[in-house]
Amino acid sequence: MGKKTHKTAVVIIPPKEIWSPIQKIREKYDRQFRRWMPHITLLYPFRPFEEFESVYPDFERVCKEVESFEIELSEFRFFKHYGESYTIWLNPEPAEGVKILQEKLQSIVPDCDDVRKFENGFTPHLSVGQVKGRENLEKLLKELQSSWVSLKFVVDSVFFIWRNDPPDDIFRIWKEVKFSV
Repeated sequence: MGKKTHKTAVVIIPPKEIWSPIQKIREKYDRQFRRWMPHITLLYPFRPFEEFESVYPDFERVCKEVESFEIELSEFRFFKHYGESYTIWLNPEPAEGVKILQEKLQSIVPDCDDVRKFENGFTPHLSVGQVKGRENLEKLLKELQSSWVSLKFVVDSVFFIWRNDPPDDIFRIWKEVKFSV
């Protein structure tokens, strides 16, 4: 087992042409707006950047066996954290394809299982913000949902991403791993 770092991840990134409505929300409510692009996390923390070359061939092999699938971002949900702190996220539906993909990729690096260690296991999601207070949460969810126009896209690859230490700590794409399509 290799070591893991919070400076790298394997993610699904929606196509840039649908980023605008997501980014408008994230810019206003997501404290990680600057660091992360819109994404659905599959493996995080992940292997150090220096190990990307050595693990990439295994990801390429597994991804060649994956068929592309469509997901829709139409509903906002939330995670409750300590106290009255919440993360708001878009629910990718159907979630099954993302869950199967995550499981296949994790089989390559079994110790990179942090996203599965939650009470309900792995929950595919695209985070859009944080809010404090139940009343603020309910108000914001209602506001976001009422004006949201559903977005669909085809998942046909995953991305290896990495970042440096602050102040240059913005995630960048190292490589895209395409599916068999």
